[in-house]
Amino acid sequence: MRRRKVGAERTAQGEPVRIRRGTARDIPTIVCLIRELAKYERLIRGVRLDPGRLRRDGFGRRRYFEVLIGERGGRAVGYAIYYFAYSSFTCGPVLFIEDLFVLPKERGRGVGKALMVALARVAVRRGCEQMEWIVLDWNAPSILFYRRLGARLDRSWVLTRLVGSRLRRLARQR
Repeated sequence: MRRRKVGAERTAQGEPVRIRRGTARDIPTIVCLIRELAKYERLIRGVRLDPGRLRRDGFGRRRYFEVLIGERGGRAVGYAIYYFAYSSFTCGPVLFIEDLFVLPKERGRGVGKALMVALARVAVRRGCEQMEWIVLDWNAPSILFYRRLGARLDRSWVLTRLVGSRLRRLARQR
């Protein structure tokens, strides 16, 4: 399977950043980057990575997510996992960014911006009027980065979730 190039940007330092679609062969890299994100977000205890499920859910018959890989010098230095939702209010698709992560030593060198530009291009190409994502309220560097891109934080919505046994208990109700 040929890797399709999504985009390449030059950073201020002149080193090229290459953004490409992830493939099933990237599963080991994606697993490592997810672990690094979980460590950064102080959520490593809750991570239950299953490479087989990632392969099936991202690259199988029914795909639940897509992934972009940011590379510098042929080495993965960041990634974005995204999927599409639907806005009933705007009657259109929404690109939702589940993960956006750049290795700490690569931050400030254009990888995050290149990933966001590539995601915006995917969104526009797929007919989306909006992109959405969640950022931890303590993550000041990311909040500043997103604001510089023109994003606005909407604190009026509260993330709500059902997980594990509570989800299964609700599903059993009549």
